Amino acid sequence: MTKKIMMKGNEAIAEAAIRAGCRLYFGYPITPQSEIAEYMARRLPEVGGTFLQTESEVATVNMVYGAACTGRRVMTSTSSPGFSLMQEGISYIAGAELPCVFVNVVRGGPGLGDIQPAQGDYFQATKGGGHGDYRVIVLGPSTVQEAVDLMGLAFDLADKYRNPVLVLADGLIGQMMEPVELPEMRDPSNLPDHSSWALVGAKGRKPHKVTSFNIDPHELEKMNKRYQAKYREIEKNEKRWENYRVEDLEYLLVGYGTSGRILKSVADMARGDGIKVGVFRPITLWPYPYEALAEVAENARFVLTVEMSSGQMVEDVKLALEGRVPVYFYGRMAGVVPTPEEIYRYFVKLLEEG
Repeated sequence: MTKKIMMKGNEAIAEAAIRAGCRLYFGYPITPQSEIAEYMARRLPEVGGTFLQTESEVATVNMVYGAACTGRRVMTSTSSPGFSLMQEGISYIAGAELPCVFVNVVRGGPGLGDIQPAQGDYFQATKGGGHGDYRVIVLGPSTVQEAVDLMGLAFDLADKYRNPVLVLADGLIGQMMEPVELPEMRDPSNLPDHSSWALVGAKGRKPHKVTSFNIDPHELEKMNKRYQAKYREIEKNEKRWENYRVEDLEYLLVGYGTSGRILKSVADMARGDGIKVGVFRPITLWPYPYEALAEVAENARFVLTVEMSSGQMVEDVKLALEGRVPVYFYGRMAGVVPTPEEIYRYFVKLLEEG
C-alpha cells in the first residue's frame, strides 16, 4: 500500500519542490503562504540548499533572476500583493529565458485585500502582469496532492523551455491539510544540463551572456520572435485539463483550482436530480486548453463558469466557445468561497429561466 501522510498544503508544496531538486529559495513572508518560506528555512539546510529571507518581494525576484542564471533549480513563493511587486522582475526573467518557479497562493484583493482564498489574480497570471510580449506557464492545482504533483512538473517545464513557471494556488489549498503521497527525492546532480548557456564560470571557453534586452530595436525584435516561436511550441505540447462526468452531458460547468474542485460536488448534486451535468477543469491556465473545452462543450445547452473572482477566466471560456454555446458566470469575491449548494441553486435558476 502506498504510504500517505497528512500535510498542510504550503508545507507539501515546499517539500515537493525540494524533492524536485530545488536547492535555492529566496522569499519574503506574506499570508497565506508564509509556511512555504518557514518550511524552506528549516528544510533546505538539511539537504545542502540555501534559504534567504529577503527585504522585499522586489529583492526576491531579482535574487531569483541572478540564481536562475546559474542554471540551478530555484524558486520563490508569495501571495497576491507580493506577486504584484515581482512583475517587472518576472518580465526580465522571461526575456532572459531563465528557468525558475513561482508559487502564488492567492488571497482576496484588490490592493492589500485580506488573507482569505481567492482567484482574482487570473488576469495577472495568465495575460502577463509585467510589460512586454512574454508568457509564463501557469499551472492551477485543485488539491494538495495535485499541488505536490505539479511542483515537479513546474521545474521540468521551466528547464525544458527555459521559461518561468507559475503554480497558481489559493489560500484554501495552501492552508488545508490533506493526505498526500510525496515523490521520491531527485538527485540535483542528475538534472538537465544547462552548461551551454548558464553562468558557471568561463575558464577555457568564451563567456556566456544572459540578457533580456538589446538596445537595437531590430535585434530586440528578433529576440521577441524567438520567444513567440517558443510560446507556440508550449501551446502545442503542454495543455492539460480534467474532465468529470462529461460523457453524456447536457450542461457544462467550468472552473479551475478550488472552484473546479467544488464543481464536482455540484455536478454530483445535479446528477442526483437527473440532470446531466459535467465539469471541465483547466489545469494549465496558460496555455489554456481552448480546443479541449470547445470539444467538451459541443453538445452543452449552456456553460456556467464559476470563479472566486468577479469573472476573469470566463473571458477565456468565451474565447474557446466563440459564441456557439451560451456562457453564464457565477462568482464570489474578496475571499468568500462559494458552496456547492449556492452554485447549484444558481444553476437551477438558470434552468428555470430557460
